[in-house]
Amino acid sequence: MSGISSFTPRFLTAPEYVFALHEPSDQVAVLVRNRTRHQTTQRILPAEAIASAPFQSWLHEQNQSGADIFIGMNPVREGSRNRTKEQIREVRHVYLDLDEEAGASLQAIRTSGDVPPPNFVLDTSPGKHQVVWRVEGFDTTHAESLLRALASQYGGDPAATDISRLLRFPGFTNRKYNEAFVVRVHHESDSVHHQQDFHIHEDSPESPKDFTESLGRTRRMPSGHRSQSEADWAYAKRALARGDDPEIIIQRIADYRADEKSDPIYYARHTVTKAQAELVRQSPAGRSAEGHEAPERESSLNH
Repeated sequence: MSGISSFTPRFLTAPEYVFALHEPSDQVAVLVRNRTRHQTTQRILPAEAIASAPFQSWLHEQNQSGADIFIGMNPVREGSRNRTKEQIREVRHVYLDLDEEAGASLQAIRTSGDVPPPNFVLDTSPGKHQVVWRVEGFDTTHAESLLRALASQYGGDPAATDISRLLRFPGFTNRKYNEAFVVRVHHESDSVHHQQDFHIHEDSPESPKDFTESLGRTRRMPSGHRSQSEADWAYAKRALARGDDPEIIIQRIADYRADEKSDPIYYARHTVTKAQAELVRQSPAGRSAEGHEAPERESSLNH
């Protein structure tokens, strides 16, 4: 019927997922990581070879022997022997690795209106997810800017913000935990998304700017979007956490808000002071004083 999508969401097998992500001839990285044996093997093969029965059987053997299995989100150039960002042929997907409070973050993604509906949602372990969008028209700079903005707004792993990232391969057991958990992926949409479909802030080293400013246009803040003051505060926290000079952070925020605040330096200093206090409270020493332990963070390959 005209105007009604015929797409039916469903769970995919590992080979189906390969072809949902990539064209058969795409060169794609697969990583096999065995923590117990301290062994890591990377293969770069055509997608159709990765989806083939013999290679899938080999992956299952490795998985049963204790290895975790990961697949690249973006294809690499023909003849590449590694998956550095310089070797990425095309940005085809952006993604989030949700760990802490992943359920709430996934709900926010679905309801905020700031980002389009995900194409794929992976259940990677109990209560944890990875979210993937199919995109086109992104270069490396814009893609990684968006990856950082997504991680910032939705509490994703900041380590998973490069275009050469690998994520969990569905159909294989997550070997990080003692209890076996088979990763699965829900295919939710066939849509392809563009830069203007993502309406979120980027906490960049230069300023707490809106991601879509790079498109050279203005837009009205959608309902439910966090305020610019909240974006400034989030930027200050992240800049302080990575070791930026507080005075430089103050100046960046003041410069950015110069046309909106009667005293931008006062506003910026107040924002940074609040962010410093919050970081102290969240630090191991601060949390110990409140009777809490600081949570551990691990890279996205461990989720």
